[in-house]
Amino acid sequence: MATDVEAWKSQPQEDGVFPMGMEEEFPDEDELNEGEVNGNWTPQEKALHEARLKAKAKRRLRRTSSRDSTRESLSESGGENITDPTSPKGKINLNDRKSRMGKGRGLPKKGGAGGKGVWGAAGMVYELEEPDARDPNYDESSQGDTVYETVAPELEEEEFEKMVNPIVQEYFEHGDTKEVEALLKELNLGSKKYKVSSVAVSLSLEGKASHREMTSRLLSDLVGSVLTHGELAHAFDNMLKELGDLILDTPEAAQMLGQFIARAIADHALPLDFLDRYKGRVDCDHVRAALDRAAVLLSIKHGIMRLDNVWGVGGGQRPVRHLIKEMNLLLKEYLISGDVSEAERCLRDLEVPHFHHELVYEAVVMVLESSGDTAIQMMVKLLQVFWKTGLITLDQMNRGFQRVYDELPDINLDVPHAHTILEKFVDLCFQEAVITKQLRDTCPSRGRKRFVSEGDGGRVKE
Repeated sequence: MATDVEAWKSQPQEDGVFPMGMEEEFPDEDELNEGEVNGNWTPQEKALHEARLKAKAKRRLRRTSSRDSTRESLSESGGENITDPTSPKGKINLNDRKSRMGKGRGLPKKGGAGGKGVWGAAGMVYELEEPDARDPNYDESSQGDTVYETVAPELEEEEFEKMVNPIVQEYFEHGDTKEVEALLKELNLGSKKYKVSSVAVSLSLEGKASHREMTSRLLSDLVGSVLTHGELAHAFDNMLKELGDLILDTPEAAQMLGQFIARAIADHALPLDFLDRYKGRVDCDHVRAALDRAAVLLSIKHGIMRLDNVWGVGGGQRPVRHLIKEMNLLLKEYLISGDVSEAERCLRDLEVPHFHHELVYEAVVMVLESSGDTAIQMMVKLLQVFWKTGLITLDQMNRGFQRVYDELPDINLDVPHAHTILEKFVDLCFQEAVITKQLRDTCPSRGRKRFVSEGDGGRVKE
């Protein structure tokens, strides 16, 4: 047995298979089993037995696989002679793109154009593909000039009021609609764009007549550039729904909103059928009053042309003659009623602080032309109130009195006692701290003249 083991060790092995002649040298199974039963196996005999069993299993597996592959080849080829699968020529090439299903003419699948990593069929023309920014080989510099754009997020509800309110308030100061348009375009208003009209109208209702006139012109200029006709109509629809809240702050909001609607229709900012949409659909009395006001203004003959002055001409845009007439009327009503607060309100509504020196001039002239001390006392009181409230500044007060001083010779032709009345009025104004001492001292006074006796030849002596 030791001799057999040495012989097995000396024989070369090929791929873990024993040579064919080694089968006779292994001991019989009966002997091995007998030795196993008797417990006389040595370690070398046990290892030899395991190696023999493994070699027999490998030979059986190889014969079975060869037999099965030969049977399949014969069934597919109809029994014709084929290449031995065990030969190098019969090995399958995994990179071969010919069909291995035994069907077709043996040509490459899809004409050689299918599969991963292939160039495609011969003569195929590929279209130009757009570069993909997610491609690892994407080169931004080779795609031409890079354009960077700043994107502003859409304004929130709170930010909208904080940004738009100052723009409208500044517009009431400068009156430049182009600047408002440029500032609004810089903001990303998004779906809240129509609310610009609501903010402007709400602020103008709390302001002056000139502010409402400027708001009407602003809405007319914004339509087409910033707002559309539909967005402006949407804004007025919302204001009509919220008219009850507006009346709490401005009791005349219904009439004013009707005037806004009529003016917008006249300026072609609102569609002509805007009022027709509400016929038979209004339940609120305030909304009905606003729509009735707009309908009345539009129904007047040539009313659309006259609506340009629906808010009146504001401030410095009025003619000088018209302002002088308004101030004269204001002073006459004050002399009749004695209501200082009403006179102050009327002067503020004129919105001409640069022209208040005309009021001072007309007041002094009216005192000179009046008879009695009542007019003097009332005018001193009126100028004192205007001075204390700051409605008439020092410059305007001095300028008004100085105009009277310069024109006093002409006034004296119509009012012989003008010098005496003026001196008395100036002294009272100085006592009430309406004018300065310097202005009082510059008041012209008529020198007293006396005639000498007849013997002096009629000469006048100073």
